[in-house]
Amino acid sequence: MELVKTLEKDDFVVQTEYYTSPPKWHLGHVSWIYEVVLSKLNTDYEFYSKEFSEYLNSYYRQFGEPRDKGKRGIMSRPTVEQVLEYFQTVNQLVTDFLKKNLISNKANQLLTMGMHHECQHQELLVYDLQHLLADEYRPVKKNSPPTPSKVTPESVAIGGGLYTMGYNGDNFCYDIELPEHKIFLNNYRIDAFPITNEQYLSFIEDGGYDDFKYWLSDGWDAVKKNNWHAPMYWEKENGRWMLRNFLGKRKINPNEPVCYVSFYEADAYCRWAGKRLPSEAEWEKAACWDEEKMRKTIFPWGNEEPNEKNANLLESYLWNTSEIGSYPESRSSYGCYQMIGDVWEWTSSEYIGYPGFKTGFSEYNDKWFTNQKVLRGGSFGTPRMSIRGSYRNFFRLDERWLFSGFRCAQDS
Repeated sequence: MELVKTLEKDDFVVQTEYYTSPPKWHLGHVSWIYEVVLSKLNTDYEFYSKEFSEYLNSYYRQFGEPRDKGKRGIMSRPTVEQVLEYFQTVNQLVTDFLKKNLISNKANQLLTMGMHHECQHQELLVYDLQHLLADEYRPVKKNSPPTPSKVTPESVAIGGGLYTMGYNGDNFCYDIELPEHKIFLNNYRIDAFPITNEQYLSFIEDGGYDDFKYWLSDGWDAVKKNNWHAPMYWEKENGRWMLRNFLGKRKINPNEPVCYVSFYEADAYCRWAGKRLPSEAEWEKAACWDEEKMRKTIFPWGNEEPNEKNANLLESYLWNTSEIGSYPESRSSYGCYQMIGDVWEWTSSEYIGYPGFKTGFSEYNDKWFTNQKVLRGGSFGTPRMSIRGSYRNFFRLDERWLFSGFRCAQDS
């Protein structure tokens, strides 16, 4: 509710592209998922409204035929006021359930998943608000960025061998982060920081978007079809690249991580640089393995939850990436920085289930095991409670309205 508090009523209903959703829909959908959870915990549960369910169902065919995602913005009913009332009603239903029932393991798991699902839609809502309003959006809270230390982009060496990949903590994680399993890695190097705007600009100025040899075939088709010449939200004005986002229209900051790039663009840059994207196993080891103590941690800096000193996440209220060198306390054991927050980082890994995968919720994660790539680490739009080193995000290879960047790897 804080994210939409300053919106005008007209803002709630607009869908700017087929891959975005109106703010009204996000609010209703997270409530509808709680209704789905309640229906699985009480066989006599009756949904609030058949009309609401038809509109708010994203892709769960077990609850009926979902409507066309690209047409969510043409629906005037339910109204904004009705959705806000629905949001509060379902919140109260969940609160009452928690007060009146002895919470079973199943209920705990499903309700916790519902809360983490809401976190996912908070982040998606932030993506969509930027696409819809950019600097016309007025956040309730906005902080100044930290003062960065002077750093030099470099890579760090990481030894290969067997690595046990996956979530190893005791709190919530998604089914796709399990089970832990061993994977063999060769020796490699990985960038200590995400690729910056300055580094990416060198790729652009060297004709990176004009030379097919750096691009996968489908990527080159996307460049030509969509007339890409730079990351999303970049504009060239009087021969100079500008960026338009939540902070307004401004000159490209050379020290910020490049953001709003697709997998294709990240992969093309790596080819141009004579490097490659890391696999998600390489990324996770660089982030979470402590070579000295021979143990895996939940976060790069250890097992302590993220805070304002080690990660730029949604609760940082910066509404933008922070410069490299801004979070010295984010350092991993190997010497990698800013692996949590700022930008989701593309990896070369296909989004599929781990060996021995078992679904935890039908139609939630496993139905997407095709034509998507894994991203790691979270962004400045990710809620603090929902991120960890093992978290696997996934998007299609041409999508770039998300807060996505990357770092390079190479064999050593």
